[in-house]
Amino acid sequence: MGRRLFRGGAGTRLLAIAGLVVALAFYPLAFPGALNVGVTLLLFAALALAWDVLGGWAGQLSLGHAALVGLGGYTFGLLTQSSRVSGTGGLVAALLAVVATAVAVTLVWGWITFRLRGPYFTLSTIAVAEILRLVAINARGLTGGAEGLFIFSLPEPLGLDLFDRTVEYYLALALVSVALGVAWWLSWSRFGYYLQAIREDEDAAMALGIHPLRYKLWAFAVSGTLTAVGGALYAIFLSFFEPHGVFDIGLSVELALMAIIGGTGTVWGPVVGAGVLMLSGEWLRALFKEANLLIYGILIVLVVRFAPQGIVGGVQALWRRWPVARGARPAGEGLEPGLRRASGPS
Repeated sequence: MGRRLFRGGAGTRLLAIAGLVVALAFYPLAFPGALNVGVTLLLFAALALAWDVLGGWAGQLSLGHAALVGLGGYTFGLLTQSSRVSGTGGLVAALLAVVATAVAVTLVWGWITFRLRGPYFTLSTIAVAEILRLVAINARGLTGGAEGLFIFSLPEPLGLDLFDRTVEYYLALALVSVALGVAWWLSWSRFGYYLQAIREDEDAAMALGIHPLRYKLWAFAVSGTLTAVGGALYAIFLSFFEPHGVFDIGLSVELALMAIIGGTGTVWGPVVGAGVLMLSGEWLRALFKEANLLIYGILIVLVVRFAPQGIVGGVQALWRRWPVARGARPAGEGLEPGLRRASGPS
């Protein structure tokens, strides 16, 4: 394990993640008036990283992850607003219930739909998400129906006010750190290699002894758990949410686009994609008002057209084609003349 950690730059990536987290920890001190932007950016970066575990590393294009955001938000909101759950212990119990619900739902959901492939699997995720949205709308006695759910008050663990934006920022930063740690682990672990093999050719992976259904279920459970916990934090951040917002397919598409534009199956891609889309969306909305969605769409088309591997994938491809910049010798340099000719064109 120790040798694999430092093979292929895994150790460098871990140090870079630690450096980024430490740098982001100073954001509330540097930008105390922009905490809403910071919390939103971190939450969506964490949700995009969570989506990428299934959609990027395992290659299962899901457009139903908004259902897991809603599931986490409603589970946490309903339990913490119940008179039977109170205090810090009740808050921890509510978070554990969010995790347990996400694992149970994703295992059942995946067991039913992972027998489908390609666009059929994608359509099935939309269908399941729509079913959960309709349940949330019509179960008025439990969820409040279309009118939504308020979170009026929450316990204060260790004296921390969970409605304080600074506290929410550090909670979102903790979630991003965990999600980055998962992506880093997938980049060098055997589990990550198995998922990549399934993504590239599921039949060939099966011929090599990999059980696709088992590994896809675990990937979905990890992805769903991170998404549901992100949904719980999103519910605290909003304090009010309703089914049309947190279960909307538009949210699922947005999470998928962040990962795809940033670069799927990479450690940094979803974070870069979330930053680019969130910040450019805010900037274009302020600059072009109603025309911002048109320009926003054109930017997405340009990135997909000229960098189909995403921004991070495109930068990595350019880096590999630039041997002088990375200090690599041109092919054949240092060899005897005869060997240099045999090694290829100079």
